[in-house]
Amino acid sequence: MFVTSLQIILSDGWLENTPAVLTEGIVGTALMTLFMYGLTYLTRRTMKVIRILGTMLTSSTTPTGRLSDRPLALVVGTLAHFSVGILFSYFFHLLWAMGIGQPDSIHILLFGLGFGLFGIVVWYLYYRFHPNPPKLYLRSYLFCLLLAHIVYASGVILTHHWIHIVILPVQPY
Repeated sequence: MFVTSLQIILSDGWLENTPAVLTEGIVGTALMTLFMYGLTYLTRRTMKVIRILGTMLTSSTTPTGRLSDRPLALVVGTLAHFSVGILFSYFFHLLWAMGIGQPDSIHILLFGLGFGLFGIVVWYLYYRFHPNPPKLYLRSYLFCLLLAHIVYASGVILTHHWIHIVILPVQPY
């Protein structure tokens, strides 16, 4: 059944929405990133997801456990974070095309929570098994990631509607 659904999805041209999916993923990821950086400012705790990810991916945690300021870490963190955001946007479209959910308010919450829980599990495992992770208040960071994924889902779905109403006046999924 899944293979049949996948064949229908691929033959129905869901990949033709690539510019929309890229835009939605970038906007959602940018809003999520701004949300996390805003929380860093408000709480005075490290929640700079791009710097954390870049530091861990390049194994460049400072000897005191701080985040790296190296340009390579920032570039790698940015590329990795936005790549995952675009990939998640593709998954939103794939789920909609399969008849699972739709781009509406309730699915902002449901997709945000679902993808957020997935992200928390991945981050937790990566942090725990990393040979030299930066010092973080991990529990609060992971909770904020859950909220940030709701912000991400809002960005993706609202951008989806904006694209399909303002730019391409066709019915969204």
